[in-house]
Amino acid sequence: MENLGDFGRARSDSASSSGSRSKMMLRQRVSQLLTCIEDMSSDDEASEEMSRSLDEAFQLCSRFMPTDTFRLYMVTWNVGTAEPPEDVSSLLQLDNQPQSDIYVIGLQEVNATPIRFISDLIAEDSWSHVFMDTLGPRGFVKVTSVRMQGLLLLVFAKHVHLPFIRNVQSTYTRTGIFGYWGNKGGVSVRFSLYGHMVCFLNCHLAAHMNYALQRVDEFEYILDTQDFDITDTPHVLDHKVVFWFGDLNFRIADHGLHFLRSSIEGGRLNLLWSKDQLTMMKKKEAFLQEFEEGQLNFQPTYKFKRNSDTYDTSGKKRKPAWTDRVLWRIKPRSLPPEEDDERASTSTDEGPDEFPILVTQDRYSCDMSYGVSDHKPVIATFNIELRKHFDTPLVHVCAEGMWSADQDAVMTYTVQEDFMSSTWDWIGLFKVGFKSAMDYETFVWVRENELPEVDELIQLPVDKDTIPLLGGQYVLGYYSTNMQTIVGLSETFQILESKRAVMEGLVPENANGLK
Repeated sequence: MENLGDFGRARSDSASSSGSRSKMMLRQRVSQLLTCIEDMSSDDEASEEMSRSLDEAFQLCSRFMPTDTFRLYMVTWNVGTAEPPEDVSSLLQLDNQPQSDIYVIGLQEVNATPIRFISDLIAEDSWSHVFMDTLGPRGFVKVTSVRMQGLLLLVFAKHVHLPFIRNVQSTYTRTGIFGYWGNKGGVSVRFSLYGHMVCFLNCHLAAHMNYALQRVDEFEYILDTQDFDITDTPHVLDHKVVFWFGDLNFRIADHGLHFLRSSIEGGRLNLLWSKDQLTMMKKKEAFLQEFEEGQLNFQPTYKFKRNSDTYDTSGKKRKPAWTDRVLWRIKPRSLPPEEDDERASTSTDEGPDEFPILVTQDRYSCDMSYGVSDHKPVIATFNIELRKHFDTPLVHVCAEGMWSADQDAVMTYTVQEDFMSSTWDWIGLFKVGFKSAMDYETFVWVRENELPEVDELIQLPVDKDTIPLLGGQYVLGYYSTNMQTIVGLSETFQILESKRAVMEGLVPENANGLK
């Protein structure tokens, strides 16, 4: 059956909560404006009053208006222990416009046999490789990843955003066999995006029809037990935005297999929504009601015959279900203390959020073209509109002069803002299209003893023997050990082919005019 199309736009924002005094003020200003328009005459006093009310209304309104928009592309997929397909470019829709800024990919049931799991700890697993190989040449760098047996969470970002993704941390929670086994549970990654705290939580919850309540209990347990070494956001729900996704394993209750299949084949998915277990549980559990989800306007993504788009009716005859989901939550604004009516009507000390963030979902669907698993991958795309807390990298890095392997080179860096730097920090040389912070050609340590002062210009030599023989486009990146991310990137610069490369026959003799 053909995909039933994208979900219409769903939107939430951190600056909207019932009883917001700031919005009430905005309504009052608009009301005053309308009154002025009705009473407007030729006298200057009415005209001035209208102008003043209009100015106040737009000033107040502008404080809610974010200035930058980022596109988030998310995939959740239970891969059923299968090896990745050779090509995932259509899954990631890399040629779509506008292009995404961040990719978040959550997988469940990655092959985790003991031998395979140990080998994956030594080197990147095959799924990570295929996504890195696909996204790297397009300018996306792996920010981080976290693995717990079959659960894998990958985060990629355009390299220009790397200096503004800070305080990256990850954790995991086991829920299988009373919390001792990691075949079920949740893995999460949190970081600051231009100063806004966001968290991504990939879960694989208990299976089978009769365990809906246990799935809710497992999710609540994961939220209660996961913590981060960050003062202002120690728990998942402390973050400004939380994305919860994965194989949540909620089923469609009550309806028989025949009714399910006929409803799906006839495109009458709305007949199934009311019996979706997650939808039903959200009506009972207050903490679940804080999470938003787009409409399920795509086929149930479980359970299919492998390498087909036909539901599997053999064996245990699992009923089709929307097991694979993507939800999000905007942190509710704390309620103001109770005040008497008179004070509440005159006080304006709370004011609007100076740095609001708005989340708009513009797609929620599945990709039926991939059949390596008995689940179909689910895709969700979002526009994240935010007002940046900062737009200057912590460290300014620069490549000085011409670079080639024929002579030693020089790089400089300047700490532009005080942060938890370390003598274990380093600056790496990366070829454009690099896949992760560890995908460097060479690196140099920052100062071994004392750390630089803010605005102090530091020069570091680069040995010619560590510079690539072949030319190409490169960048320098300052890696913070404490923040676990790159906090400064240089402009792109050219490394010239060296004479040694010509002598060794690696390039034609007339490369760059060299003979």
